[in-house]
Amino acid sequence: MAALIVALAAARPAQAALTAGARLAGIYDTILDARFDAAETQIAAACPPAPEGACQALRVVSLSWQILLNPESRQLDARFADVAAGAIRFNEAWTEREPQRAEAWFYLAGSYAPRVQWRVLRGERLAAAFDGKRIKDALERALQLDPSMNDAYFGIGLYHYYAAVAPAAARMLRFLLFLPGGDRAQGMTEMLRTRDLGEVLRGEADYQLHVLYLWYEQKTADAIALLEGLDRRFPRNPLFRQRIAEAREDYLHDHAGSAAAWQDLLARALAQTVAAPRTTEVRARLGLASALLAMNQ
Repeated sequence: MAALIVALAAARPAQAALTAGARLAGIYDTILDARFDAAETQIAAACPPAPEGACQALRVVSLSWQILLNPESRQLDARFADVAAGAIRFNEAWTEREPQRAEAWFYLAGSYAPRVQWRVLRGERLAAAFDGKRIKDALERALQLDPSMNDAYFGIGLYHYYAAVAPAAARMLRFLLFLPGGDRAQGMTEMLRTRDLGEVLRGEADYQLHVLYLWYEQKTADAIALLEGLDRRFPRNPLFRQRIAEAREDYLHDHAGSAAAWQDLLARALAQTVAAPRTTEVRARLGLASALLAMNQ
């Protein structure tokens, strides 16, 4: 009996954590820093020891962030759709082979999640809703198998939050998909759990939370603080400084603060210390011009 207890105690930590979680977190940080070529090199070297399903999901995440840097362009759409579909197929097969493996369900959800965001961006809201249901089901299964998987609470929290604040049309769609209602407070608590305790998704949690703080929570200062933190950690990603400039303009009517943020981003673009410097330069010049016009300069 003593030997059995020792064996179970030794096995429990390995089951409760994401395999090679620290290494995968480093790759996610590289993606958030918009160093996509470096991230691909890291992904290729990470699996094994990390599960191949994790690397499949991270490739989808990387393409999703590349699209976010220039969402008007559809140049990457076909590749994104193919990579996402391949990751979903791989991780679905993994859940069939190992239905008791929490990680398999987590990475299945992680393969769907960027596609939901992309489908919303492209106006495919019904398809996004169906994918959202699959994410919810997969994460619930992961947490049934391993309630200590803190990263899995973020997607569940997003569902609970958005299901509570969604407009009437979206709530009707939720009803048609046989999805339960939301809980705004519970959803926020679950997302903050991932932000505080997650292994891989803490940076992503900050980015998604800033949207909620701006749109629903009326916590503009907190949203900007999250973005400032992301910008310090991931200075090559121009999106965070861009969002700061936009938030100061749109929510605080702080034209001078917005202009300063745009000027900083323009300087980085001209120095080519950010990803997509030419696109960033154009966007920064337009944003700066708008802010200066608002100040009658």
